[in-house]
Amino acid sequence: MLSSTAEDGEIENQVNIREQIPKYLEAEVKLLTTQCVIIEAEKLGSSVFGALMIVKQFGTHKCGHNDKPVPASVCLLSMLGGANSNRYFIATQDRELQKSASTIPGTPVLFLHQKTPTLQPPSEISTAKAKKHTMTLFDVRKHEEESFKTLRKKFGVLDKEDNIKKRKKKKGPNPLSCKKKQKKSVVVEHKEELKKKRKRKRVKIPKHLKEHWLAQLKNETTNIMS
Repeated sequence: MLSSTAEDGEIENQVNIREQIPKYLEAEVKLLTTQCVIIEAEKLGSSVFGALMIVKQFGTHKCGHNDKPVPASVCLLSMLGGANSNRYFIATQDRELQKSASTIPGTPVLFLHQKTPTLQPPSEISTAKAKKHTMTLFDVRKHEEESFKTLRKKFGVLDKEDNIKKRKKKKGPNPLSCKKKQKKSVVVEHKEELKKKRKRKRVKIPKHLKEHWLAQLKNETTNIMS
């Protein structure tokens, strides 16, 4: 929505708003004004004649003040309403109108800074509303996700992650197989002990001792026989 002061600034700074605003916003823009804005410019006379000629080139939005025209600023604010539900931008050089428009949540305000269209930073009210809207969306999504999960569990529908976890879950060892293994290990240990017992080292007796013992045995045998 354009006020006549925006067109006055266009002439003063030699800026083509029709070309510059779409470039600045990087989007298609429909430039509109109201009958009240045109009537006010006509009343101001030759001082804003150039602005009047430019503003008449844009589309005229129905404002509902045909029978009783109101000041341009009042008309544009009435178009915004309390929440700017139609998502209008306000383009104006009028400082008072800029301040008033910024008090309406979600209302972008454009003005000319020398030869450059400039978007006013979001007001605190607009920022707070945006945060609240974001949090509301987040809460709704969270609630929907929880409800969806509850329904899936109710009807026995598992998520992919749950299926993967179930497939990858390690099973505990079979107690029967553990017992068999234990028995085998006991048997093996017992066999090894027997082998150790059997494999006793033989002590080698020196030859001279063997001869001495044999001689003693012979003598004892001879004495017994005699």
